[in-house]
Amino acid sequence: MEYEWKPDEQGLQQILQLLKESQSPDTSTQRTVQQKLEQLNQYPDFNNYLIFVLTKLKSEDEPTRSLSGLILKNNVKAHFHNFPNGVTDFIKSECLNNIGDSSPLIRATVGILITTIASKGELQNWPELLPKLCSLLDSEDYNTCEGAFGALQKICEDSAEILDSDVLDRPLNIMIPKFLQFFKHSSPKIRSHAVACVNQFIISRTQALMLHIDSFIENLFALAGDEEPEVRKNVCRALVMLLEVRMDRLLPHMHNIVEYMLQRTQDHDENVALEACEFWLTLAEQPICKDVLCRHLSKLIPVLVNGMKYSEIDIILLKGDVEEDEAIPDSEQDIRPRFHRSRTVAQQHDEDGIEEEDDDDDELDDDDTISDWNLRKCSAAALDVLANVFRDELLPHILPLLKELLFHPEWVVKESGILVLGAIAEGCMQGMIPYLPELIPHLIQCLSDKKALVRSITCWTLSRYAHWVVSQPPDTYLKPLMTELLKRILDSNKRVQEAACSAFATLEEEACTELVPYLAYILDTLVFAFSKYQHKNLLILYDAIGTLADSVGHHLNKPEYIQMLMPPLIQKWNMLKDEDKDLFPLLECLSSVATALQSGFLPYCEPVYQRCVNLVQKTLAQAMLHNAQPDQYEAPDKDFMIVALDLLSGLAEGLGGNIEQLVARSNILTLMYQCMQDKMPEVRQSSFALLGDLTKACFQHVKPCIADFMPILGTNLNPEFISVCNNATWAIGEISIQMGIEMQPYIPMVLHQLVEIINRPNTPKTLLENTAITIGRLGYVCPQEVAPMLQQFIRPWCTSLRNIRDNEEKDSAFRGICTMISVNPSGVIQDFIFFCDAVASWISPKDDLRDMFCKILHGFKNQVGDENWRRFSDQFPLPLKERLAAYYGV
Repeated sequence: MEYEWKPDEQGLQQILQLLKESQSPDTSTQRTVQQKLEQLNQYPDFNNYLIFVLTKLKSEDEPTRSLSGLILKNNVKAHFHNFPNGVTDFIKSECLNNIGDSSPLIRATVGILITTIASKGELQNWPELLPKLCSLLDSEDYNTCEGAFGALQKICEDSAEILDSDVLDRPLNIMIPKFLQFFKHSSPKIRSHAVACVNQFIISRTQALMLHIDSFIENLFALAGDEEPEVRKNVCRALVMLLEVRMDRLLPHMHNIVEYMLQRTQDHDENVALEACEFWLTLAEQPICKDVLCRHLSKLIPVLVNGMKYSEIDIILLKGDVEEDEAIPDSEQDIRPRFHRSRTVAQQHDEDGIEEEDDDDDELDDDDTISDWNLRKCSAAALDVLANVFRDELLPHILPLLKELLFHPEWVVKESGILVLGAIAEGCMQGMIPYLPELIPHLIQCLSDKKALVRSITCWTLSRYAHWVVSQPPDTYLKPLMTELLKRILDSNKRVQEAACSAFATLEEEACTELVPYLAYILDTLVFAFSKYQHKNLLILYDAIGTLADSVGHHLNKPEYIQMLMPPLIQKWNMLKDEDKDLFPLLECLSSVATALQSGFLPYCEPVYQRCVNLVQKTLAQAMLHNAQPDQYEAPDKDFMIVALDLLSGLAEGLGGNIEQLVARSNILTLMYQCMQDKMPEVRQSSFALLGDLTKACFQHVKPCIADFMPILGTNLNPEFISVCNNATWAIGEISIQMGIEMQPYIPMVLHQLVEIINRPNTPKTLLENTAITIGRLGYVCPQEVAPMLQQFIRPWCTSLRNIRDNEEKDSAFRGICTMISVNPSGVIQDFIFFCDAVASWISPKDDLRDMFCKILHGFKNQVGDENWRRFSDQFPLPLKERLAAYYGV
């Protein structure tokens, strides 16, 4: 039976009054309205009034009716499962009866309402919904068809997964062929809905769509020239996704698709052009990219380059005409959240310096305040990836364009040329080298261009060539570049300051100790920037200072440098409250500075140490409250604790034994015991790094806790969490060196996992190296316990340690291996060539370690006899053979 409900006139007027008031701009009025609406939610038929106003009260103005529907939508979101049955049925039938309202606003609101009900798990409980909407598509009345399609598109977006599951009896088998029929509809709006609906099912390779894939593609091609931008945009989006999932079906048409996408990338509607431009980014990831594109490059490259110019709207949004804005405070929403990169312990390699896993700090984010993704960025990203695919083969197409652009009188054109030069830096580096002696000085000149947007992009592009600049004699390019970049750090334009600071950080990473002669000058500038910068750039400045400390290390430890740098840092440190997220970048920065300054940081360490311990304690306390009573207490932001633990690690590493009194006077070990068991991996990762650093700095305080700590370390040797596992492994190695023979009872807790990790395929290099070192160290202190397993790890052990630099860790690990070989010589026999290779990787082992190597090599040679040794060593690569002969006389 049909649910009959009539509103009470007085109640209706009251609700209309509320709806009117809620459209008032005054915030206190709005607050009162919010409270009244919350109270009304207690009446079961309040939602009937809302749907009544939306669908039946045609005398009211549209915004009020729509608002009524949106308030109902929020109620559905929050309280739907408490609606009485009658109310639910009334709402559902009203929605379906009014999906074709003559007003587009009301149709859209009803559509949103239907989708919200559907997403509350109601697709199962509303079985007539999809069939009804599908049948409404065939209505003669345009509004009904369009309204039903609008709702279907939202349902397809929100509930794609459940539509493609057995739960609903596979409605897509009917829906997808139905949608395809509408690709040829006379109304552009309907065509656009139809394509958008089908597009929801491409990426998941939905079977119902795959069955009709050929007719889908055929229908798409038929829409290629559609006059409606929204349709063209959806066609482009479909082709980009098909490229990822059904390349096989596109291949026969590839030539035409590329030609089509070339046109669309130049579409006068920027949204269409942006969708089309994504095609080149996706294509570059496909193995067939080179074959497909090689003959189109001469057309494609100019199109991409042209897309890299700022549009007029970009320039307005970027306030490109405002040259000096350094005194205008930042608006808070411009400041993007930063992510702290927790401490990961890594080995140093022969190429000098620590090898980071690739971190793309220099992505194209020169204009990050506008809507983040636009045609300019997409074109630049596409050029960047294509340069990596085609390498120097791209240059014949680019160089002629660059000549025109880089020296162009119009700044917008010149600016785009500088962006192009930066975008191809990575892929075309080799081919660009001959031109750099002329280009770099030109770019250094552009750093003082009168347009701020030219100065800022030039900073970025120069940073992409920093590696080459640093490889040349310092006076040629490094010195002039540094001088000009430092001026830009003090630019009167905030965007330029930001770009210069980021570029300078990249230069610091490349130049490392090359910067030492200029330290006073660099610090002068960076410290001056403190007094000049607004909020957002201050955070980037901390980063530049931290990177400087990482790059020059102990060279920073001079009284005059400390005098310049520390007072402004400590002043900021004192101003910030414990709850202020600006502490993150400052703590990270101080962590690098403390590690670099070593004993020079002593005068500052006490308050810094204390505050870090407090931050950890506060966060843990807050987390306990939250776990006990989640509704009373908010969850803490654990980043405060993570960053504090990392700074404590920096202090321990920098101050060494000097941190002993601070540890003695605090409860840090109790706090670490809790952190090591936190459910958040990053917290555990940082606490294991700190454990290792405190073990090195003041083991007397760590030792009493070892019995509690070791089982936790053992359970964290889980390579699913790479960085946690890596730091736990390293800490075990440091502990074993300090414990010596007393490590014995703990070996069973960790050895099997370590051997398993070193034998796993695809384990990252950093983790392999740390695992090898720790196994070696365990074998050094407890050879009897570890040596029996020698054969199970000797081969991966040797291959993972041959490339790291001679240092203490490598030394103790190799002593361990030699000791284990003497206990269990048969464990190494099968893989002896790998041991030879690992030994040969040492440049200058200490004398007693060299004697150990000698003994093992000669022992093996004597045991097999000269003839067998000759046969064996004939398999060696020549450099290995010569080296062993020269160093060890075998």
